[in-house]
Amino acid sequence: MTSRRHFITGAATLVAAAAVTKAGAAGIPEAPVAPSAATVPPPPPPNGRPYNPVVTLNGWSLPWRMKDGVKEFHLVAEPVVREIAPGMKANLWGYNGQSPGPTIEVVEGDRVRIFVTNKLPEVTSIHWHGQFLPNGMDGVAGLNQPAIAPGKTYVYEFVARYAGTFMYHPHADEMAQIGMGMMGFWVTHPKDPRQHAVDRDFVFLLNAYDIDPGAYTPNVNEMLDFNIWTINSRVFPGTDPMVVRKDDRVRIRMGNLSMTNHPFHIHGHRFEVTGTDGGWIPPAARWPEVTVDIGVGQMRAIEFVADAPGDWAFHCHKSHHTMNAMGHDVPNLIGVDHRGVAKQINDLVPGYMVMGDKGGSMGTMKMPLPENTLPMMDGTGPFGPIEMGGMFTMIKVREGLARGDYRDPGWYKHPAGTVAREWTGAAPEPVRAAVTPAAPGETVGTAKRGGGHGGH
Repeated sequence: MTSRRHFITGAATLVAAAAVTKAGAAGIPEAPVAPSAATVPPPPPPNGRPYNPVVTLNGWSLPWRMKDGVKEFHLVAEPVVREIAPGMKANLWGYNGQSPGPTIEVVEGDRVRIFVTNKLPEVTSIHWHGQFLPNGMDGVAGLNQPAIAPGKTYVYEFVARYAGTFMYHPHADEMAQIGMGMMGFWVTHPKDPRQHAVDRDFVFLLNAYDIDPGAYTPNVNEMLDFNIWTINSRVFPGTDPMVVRKDDRVRIRMGNLSMTNHPFHIHGHRFEVTGTDGGWIPPAARWPEVTVDIGVGQMRAIEFVADAPGDWAFHCHKSHHTMNAMGHDVPNLIGVDHRGVAKQINDLVPGYMVMGDKGGSMGTMKMPLPENTLPMMDGTGPFGPIEMGGMFTMIKVREGLARGDYRDPGWYKHPAGTVAREWTGAAPEPVRAAVTPAAPGETVGTAKRGGGHGGH
């Protein structure tokens, strides 16, 4: 028989799973799971040394128990069903009911004990990415430890030596297991809560999947051509906004466990890169940016003062990474007037739609989709289609929010005269540069004019 009980964490309910065996029930802490993909604001730490908790976007932080001065956690590696966005779910692998797994938060100097139970159909392990620990706790199966067989529980124990931003993921059959969504965030807070203190501290991981339209399970053999680019295994419009008070000092910590880099760009503000998975960057070494590139396997922490009210975009600047279910074998029809042909095809194939500059934009096209498939671009704002997907969310800056209020405040109400508007007056005649005729024998429209160098 399995027993289940409830934990109250913030505004959400966490459900605890049964211990792996009756014999181990007394010795292993319970393994709570979260019931939804909503962001769960964390409560203050119930015991141990104080710290300023982080907020996991579309995720939550894992509760622990104190036993003889040691913080004990329980992770269960298992198949999970993750809602990527409303209208699409995926069969993934993760921890404690979700992918990514819950964030682990500890304090510098804490002794930590993590029980890891394997409910996958194959062996696994966990590597504590960025941690300084005994070699036998590093989690590389075959090198540092035997792999964790299905149905078995292993225990990892070490001291969290340095404050910083880290993550955890398997080091066994990585291509399949990380490709199926097995990963999680780890934050080690400084001993002094005043050190590196900010008003709001958000965390999330970047990952990607190749899921065919109509399918539920990722193709883990894909190397580069992914079509679902996610923030904590969610895509826009399923990503929650990051809600902050005006003039808050905000930190966003991002880790990348996809197969390519992601240049993340902020609108309306500028930030400094203040930390990596190697540690905190001294203030004198920081510089202002509006885009930070996050390489594969890297963590980056950025900080800024949210001094501009509004709904500001925050996204990967690779255009295809802000799309869903993107098919790349599509002919380039930019500049081709195919309206007449499209009408003839539509007479034969009802519902056929043209893409290109004579067709419609992706955000406004409504076409039949296979079951469990998201449109390539989606989301509606106060002025119409947002036409985004994938690695896109918003930072909502508002005045008058309570300190711990992370609720979505709705769309920003712009002061009068501060919204771009259509110009209805007379348009001036365009000024054009004079065109110089080509000289005899000169080729126009190529990189090279004249002969020589073998036609390079």
